[in-house]
Amino acid sequence: MLDELLGRAELKARIAELEDERDALAGRLEGESERRAEAARARQEAEKEVNRLEDRITELEDRVERLSGDDDSLEFRGTEDLRGDRLREVLSRLDSFSTDAEGALTAAVSDDRSLPAAAESAFGDRAPLVRRAAPCVALTDDAGLVSVALSPPRQPDDFDRWSDGFDLDPAWLHPTETTVVALVRGDLFALGRYEDGDLEYVEGFESDVKSAHSKGGFSQARFERIREGQIDDHLDRCHEALDEFLDGDADAGPGAETAGDDADLVVLGERTVLGEFRDRAALTATVDASGDPEAALAEASREFWTTRLYRL
Repeated sequence: MLDELLGRAELKARIAELEDERDALAGRLEGESERRAEAARARQEAEKEVNRLEDRITELEDRVERLSGDDDSLEFRGTEDLRGDRLREVLSRLDSFSTDAEGALTAAVSDDRSLPAAAESAFGDRAPLVRRAAPCVALTDDAGLVSVALSPPRQPDDFDRWSDGFDLDPAWLHPTETTVVALVRGDLFALGRYEDGDLEYVEGFESDVKSAHSKGGFSQARFERIREGQIDDHLDRCHEALDEFLDGDADAGPGAETAGDDADLVVLGERTVLGEFRDRAALTATVDASGDPEAALAEASREFWTTRLYRL
């Protein structure tokens, strides 16, 4: 009654309303604080996940770069063409390398997409150089003392092997006692065989084949037909010479030299004619050799039996 007379009842009601509003705001503030704390925790977790994913992306990009072999900053420590005494000297050093069991890796790599996981791991950052050297046989050890690749005349099938030394087959790098080599061009043929590692010239010949013609029209077409016929006749002579030497010929007489059934035939020459000999040759390769048959055969064989050394 007295509060109403003095006007305090209205003030007390207002105070109560303000206190309720205050309590409500305090509750909202507390809830908002909790939500902000939760949001901060969520943001921190999100930032950690973003950082993790960014690190993973960087790792994968580095791996892709290594796998692509496009790291232009990597260079071979050196390259060298090996043949003759120099080849034998380098191979002797590699053959003498000895380590504990599974301390030396030999890996045959046929192309830049076939690098074995063992070689990828063993060569590490230098692995793109192995791809760049392919086809090759890559050699390294678990201490990193040796790190080279050899590109041999005969590339073996892909393999990777850890052992106590390097696994190099001489037949990949040298002619064998059964190796017969033929040089075939559109107008030249030469044949030889290896004795004690040295090339022995057997026979050769040149055929009369028209050279390039550029008049055009009917004359050009007729010229090309004549030239193609001359090349076909020349290739027939080449096959006959190989048949006689590899298989023997009843008309050749008892004293005629033959290679026998175990001959390992390598045919070298122009790309345009090599396809005619792939079915009968163990190996074919394009070479650039000139001169008379004997000189051209020696030049072609020297070029073919050359091994490129890459220092990785």
